[in-house]
Amino acid sequence: MPLVDMPLAELEKYQGRNPRPADFDTFWDAGLSEMRSIDPKPELKPHAIALRSAECFHLRFTSVGGARIYAKFLRPKRAEGRAPVVLQFHGYSGSSGDWTDKLNFISEGFCVAVLDCRGQGGLSEDSGGVKGTTLNGHIIRGLDDEPSRLLFRQIFLDTAMLARVVGDMAEVDPDRMCCMGGSQGGGLTLACAALEPRIKRAAPTFPFLSDYQRVWEMDLATQAYAELKTFFRNFDPRHERENEVFTQLGYIDVQHLAPRIQAEVLLGVGQMDTITPPSSVFAAYNKIRSPKRLAIYPDFGHEGLPGFNDQVFEFLTRI
Repeated sequence: MPLVDMPLAELEKYQGRNPRPADFDTFWDAGLSEMRSIDPKPELKPHAIALRSAECFHLRFTSVGGARIYAKFLRPKRAEGRAPVVLQFHGYSGSSGDWTDKLNFISEGFCVAVLDCRGQGGLSEDSGGVKGTTLNGHIIRGLDDEPSRLLFRQIFLDTAMLARVVGDMAEVDPDRMCCMGGSQGGGLTLACAALEPRIKRAAPTFPFLSDYQRVWEMDLATQAYAELKTFFRNFDPRHERENEVFTQLGYIDVQHLAPRIQAEVLLGVGQMDTITPPSSVFAAYNKIRSPKRLAIYPDFGHEGLPGFNDQVFEFLTRI
């Protein structure tokens, strides 16, 4: 078959290229301590949509840096006892979307919480010093600052704060939490499962935010990863800081968070993906130590994977 990356036998052994900072675990332990010290002050406001099966709410809570983060929250109207919950994460630059495309999980008795990433296409605040959207440049935001200023560090912690806030709700069973998402949402699914040990099942699809150096070396720092090339062209045109830059990015590389995951994982990947290339996905998948399985689509790229949504739905709703 045609290849855009390594053969499958090599992918199954691949361990990633991007450096892992020496203090990586200390860095994330400190981030979690900061997050846990924050009073999230959650606020639920009903949404006016009239649905027979679900109640819909605008959820806002405070996360790291004082930002008020927004999520959609839906719960079944006729739930008996505490309900399981699925956390959902959207693609890069997107938002939590419409209410009605979450109703499949409601039909199975699940609550649903869908995060708006700060500074992207939704309603979450970006507390980085400006009002309004800060849509572009999220990967490289903070590269010339302390690692704790990396924007995706804050977004990763937002996913864990969402799990904390939702898990504390009276109607939610905190022992039956799961998460899902594609592309950026896939990367955030891995981050959430790594940072919140109560997540029981995770279903990422072609996760973004993994093995940055490998993506750059494949000359695929275009589209989703285009910021890498932009940064070097503007701020390090001779690559004199290359190792420093990729090491800094290592703090927000989900392959290095993957060993923390305790959840059972179902991951979907297309072998022809040139946006989140297969090797970058396998770099993360191969480091997951918990029960896991792959759905591989040899002829597919960064697109809908036929039948995979049904697999994810069955996998998560059998929690």
